Amino acid sequence: MWLNIKSFEEYKDVYRQSEEDRKKFWEHEAGTFYWRESWDKVHSGGFENGDIKWFEGGKLNITENALDRHLNTIGHKTAFIFEPNHPDSFRRTITYRQLYEDVCRFANVLESKGVEKGDRVCIYMAMTPELIISALACARIGAVHSIVFAGFSAQSLAERIQDCDAKMLITNDGLRRGDKHVPLKDISDEALEECPTVKNVIVCQRTNRDIDWVEGRDEWWHMLIRNASKKHTAVEMDAEDPLFILYTSGSTGKPKGVLHTCGGYMVYTSYTFRNVFQVSEEDIYWCTADAGWITGHSYIIYGPLFNGATGIIFEGVPTYPDAGRFWEVVEKYEVTHFYTAPTAIRALMSYDLDFVKKYDLSSLKVLGSVGEPINEEAWHWYHDHVGGGKCPIVDTWWQTETGGIMISPLAGITPTKPGFATLPLPGITPVLMDENGKEIGGNGVSGNLCIKHPWPGIARTVWGDHERYLQTYMSSYKGYYFTGDGCRRDEEGYYRITGRVDDVLNVSGHRLGTAEIENAIDEHPNVVETAIVGYPHDIKGESIFAFIICEDQPKNKEDFKKEIHKLVTKIIGPIAKPEKIQIVAGLPKTRSGKIMRRVLRKIAANDLENLGDTSTLLDPSVVDEIKEGEAF
Repeated sequence: MWLNIKSFEEYKDVYRQSEEDRKKFWEHEAGTFYWRESWDKVHSGGFENGDIKWFEGGKLNITENALDRHLNTIGHKTAFIFEPNHPDSFRRTITYRQLYEDVCRFANVLESKGVEKGDRVCIYMAMTPELIISALACARIGAVHSIVFAGFSAQSLAERIQDCDAKMLITNDGLRRGDKHVPLKDISDEALEECPTVKNVIVCQRTNRDIDWVEGRDEWWHMLIRNASKKHTAVEMDAEDPLFILYTSGSTGKPKGVLHTCGGYMVYTSYTFRNVFQVSEEDIYWCTADAGWITGHSYIIYGPLFNGATGIIFEGVPTYPDAGRFWEVVEKYEVTHFYTAPTAIRALMSYDLDFVKKYDLSSLKVLGSVGEPINEEAWHWYHDHVGGGKCPIVDTWWQTETGGIMISPLAGITPTKPGFATLPLPGITPVLMDENGKEIGGNGVSGNLCIKHPWPGIARTVWGDHERYLQTYMSSYKGYYFTGDGCRRDEEGYYRITGRVDDVLNVSGHRLGTAEIENAIDEHPNVVETAIVGYPHDIKGESIFAFIICEDQPKNKEDFKKEIHKLVTKIIGPIAKPEKIQIVAGLPKTRSGKIMRRVLRKIAANDLENLGDTSTLLDPSVVDEIKEGEAF
C-alpha cells in the first residue's frame, strides 16, 4: 500500500503511518528491491553524533537494481533518448539491455586499468550517455564516482581530484554548450599538473579537435571499450559502502565532498521519484539538469532507472539555437514529465511567447521545478503557457545533502499553491526552529528549517572531514539536521522556502559559498579585502554583489571588473562571476571583526531604509560611505 500513493487521503494516511513507525515504513520500501542479503538492522544512529546508518549489513549492488533486474521484463524498452547540443546532430536511443551491456563493458575496462572497490574516479564530461555509463560502471565495480560539472575551472577540478585522491579521470576531448566550445581535455591537463594520484585518463571523443596527449596516461574510450566483454558480475557492496562523492559549496572557502552510500540512497531516490512525479510505464520523462549536480544524479540517472522509466539526456542549453529549444524537444519526443529550474523558466519568459506557442505541448502531464524556490510570476507563466493550465507543478525542495526530494507536492495528488513546496513526503519530519533552538509550533509561523529524524537518503559525511559534517549540519540545533534555509509555514501547514540564512548564495539554482568567491577575488594584486553578498535578480533569482577594498583606486573600473571576472572564472568557473562590484574604503565589521553581511545585503538590494541596528559596528560611519557609493 505504500508503493505508490494515489490520492491525497492516502498521502495523509501514509504520512501518519510513517510518523508512527518510521523503521517499518522504510523497511517496507526497501523490500521492493533486490538484495543479495537482507539487512541486520533497518536504522541506527542519529543527528547527535552523525553516525547514521540504514539497512546495515544488507548486501547489494545498486546497478543490479537499476539494470539487471529489468532485463527480462523491459530489456527492449528505451532507457534514454540522447538529445545533443545541436538539434541537427546525431541523436541516439539506448535500451535497458544496451545500457546494461555498455555499463558492463566499461566496468571491465575500469577493472583492467586497476580500478578497485573503494577507489575514487573523477568524471568531468559533456552531458552525454558516456557520462552516465561511466558513473554506473563505477558503481558496478564498487568504485566511488565523483562527477564534476564541466563548467568548472582547472583549479576547481584539481581541488576536487586532490580532496578525494582520485585514481582516474574520465573526460572528453571537448564539448559544445550552445555556440561555445569548452576544451575539456586542455582544462583537465592543466588540472592534472597538480594531481599526482591520477594514473589514468580516459578520453571520450566528442568534438574531434586536436588535443595534447600524454603517452602512458591518456587512452581513448572507443579503443578501450570495443573489445571489452559485455558481461560483468557486479561487485557485492554493503548498504553503507560509499556510492559517490559530490562537491557542494559551503560557508567556508573549501567545497565539501558530500558522501552518499549505496542502500539508503537507492531506496530514497526510487521512492521519491515514483511518488513525486507519478511516472507511468509509457511516459517520457525529461529532467534538464546536468549530471554534475545532485539533480542529475538522483533524477536523471538513479531514480528513473530504478523505476524502469524512459528519460532524456539533454546536452544543450534552453536558448540554443533559439528560445524554443525546450519546447521543440517536448514536441519531438512527446514528453510527459518535464523537470527544470526556475532560472530557465524566468529566462524563457523574457522571450516572445511565440517560441512556446509554435510547438505542440499537449503531451505534457506534469511540470517540475528544482534548485530554488519558484516565484509566483514564473509559476503562473509555467502553468498557463507551458502546461496549458492542466499540468500540476511539483515545486520540489531538497539539497545535495538530502539525496532526494524532501518537501513537494505529489503530482496530481497534493493541492498546489504558487510559491510553496507544500508538504513533506512521508518519512520526512520538517520543523521550524527559533533563534533559541526551540521548535516553533502551529501554523502561520516562520523560522529556520530543520529535519527532526534521519531518512535513508541523507549524506553520511563530508569526505575526509566528519567534523565539518557535524559542524555544518548538526551543531546549530542539537539533535536536528539544519538545512541552512529559512522557511514559512502558512495557515494550512504548507511550507514556503524563503532562502538561505547562512553565507551561501543560490545563483541560478547553483549553490556558491561567499568565502570561496571572496578568496578568489582576494588573489587580485590590487585587492585588500572582499565581501560577497547576494541580491535579488529577475532571471537568476539571486546574483552576486562584490564589495571590494582596493590598495589603489582602479584607473579604469571596467578593466578592473574584467580582471576580476577573469580571475574568478579561472579559479572557480564563470558561474561565480560577480554581476556588480562596488569599491569601498571599508567594510561594516563588528568589534570581533565579523562582517555584518545583512547590512551589505540590504544595500545591494537598494533597501536603504531598513538597515537595522548598526550600533554594534566598530565604525558605523562605514555604512553611510557605502550607501553613497556606486556599483558598476
